[in-house]
Amino acid sequence: MHPPGASTVLLRYGDLATKSHAVATRMRDTLETHLLSLLDARDLDATVDVGHARTIIETEPDAVEPVAHTAADVFGVVSTSPALAVEPTQEAIEAALAETAATHYDGGTFAIDARRAHDGHPFTSEDAGRFGGDAVGAGAPDHVEPVVDLDDPDLTFEVEIRESVAYVSIERIDGPGGLPYGTQAPLVALISGGIDSPVAAYEVMRRGSPIAPVYLDLGDYGGPDHEARAVETVRKLAWHAPAEDWELHRVPAGDAVASIADALDRGRMLAFRRYMVAVAAAIAEEQHAAGIVTGEAIGQKSSQTVRNLSVTDAASDLPVHRPLLTWDKDDISNAARDLDTFSESTIPAGCNRFAPDSAETGGSLERIREREPADLFERAKTDAADAELIPIEPVAPTDWSN
Repeated sequence: MHPPGASTVLLRYGDLATKSHAVATRMRDTLETHLLSLLDARDLDATVDVGHARTIIETEPDAVEPVAHTAADVFGVVSTSPALAVEPTQEAIEAALAETAATHYDGGTFAIDARRAHDGHPFTSEDAGRFGGDAVGAGAPDHVEPVVDLDDPDLTFEVEIRESVAYVSIERIDGPGGLPYGTQAPLVALISGGIDSPVAAYEVMRRGSPIAPVYLDLGDYGGPDHEARAVETVRKLAWHAPAEDWELHRVPAGDAVASIADALDRGRMLAFRRYMVAVAAAIAEEQHAAGIVTGEAIGQKSSQTVRNLSVTDAASDLPVHRPLLTWDKDDISNAARDLDTFSESTIPAGCNRFAPDSAETGGSLERIREREPADLFERAKTDAADAELIPIEPVAPTDWSN
């Protein structure tokens, strides 16, 4: 939703705006590169002007909505607004607000949110709010009785007044926040194809870290759809960073999994997770990654109790990042739906055959080391070295149509 004739998109930053001038400048440049890659991938023409407090995108009026929604997918962006740029005069602002009200104000309450970023105008922000409200009232359709509500309006008309231009908008499209993609070191992401791991991978991407996705082929324990759902979830992740050369590391883990199953029942999942971390650590060394990402949450499964997580961590000197550590399952599932990875992640895959009859909830490092296969970590390094690289083509979420 936007004022008639709008051809400008306003971007608002979050954490980026709190950085020092030098750091923020580098991050804005990185954000611009990411933004341009998304626009290019979606065949949208626009010019980008990166500024200290605001990035401005100029496009054609018929593209302003898809450009605004694309910009709202950029990591580091808190929100975007398709806006109409006018002269920073009272007359021009009033005309823009009246025309916007005639087109979009169809009843209910409204408010004017006017902000002046330059002192050289003959009116204050409060003045702009007053004459802006009068303009909306004058422009509203005849059947509408304008009602002002400054606390909880149905429609907010925003006016941002700068030195040489004023922007009028009526919509804020929420962005992911976080930090620009590529401003943090890369991480290896363990992708099982389940609900949790794609969400965890997205969360570290949102905070600026590129990921190297790793999938473990469980052999006879995997099931026919196990790999397919992992590939599809990574394709959805790749859509958020289309300029990357995405490859999924497919690790042949079937023999290792079978050896773990033969060696122990109680503690089986804990030994397997230690193997997973060791595989990821080996790939991280090859990829010059700074750590490992998993979708684990405290207590969600028997292998994810606080005590068991500490046993898992001992499998590598690299940090294991768990963005979902304190999330509830419903919240993770809702995030997966937002990512459009939920349906793929819930395809039956048959991997439950590996689950033990008796779960270990309070494992000790000494006890698990005694019971797991003696060559487990050598196997992990060998299997990581034998990983096949599967090219990944990004795919858009099914509900993305802007």
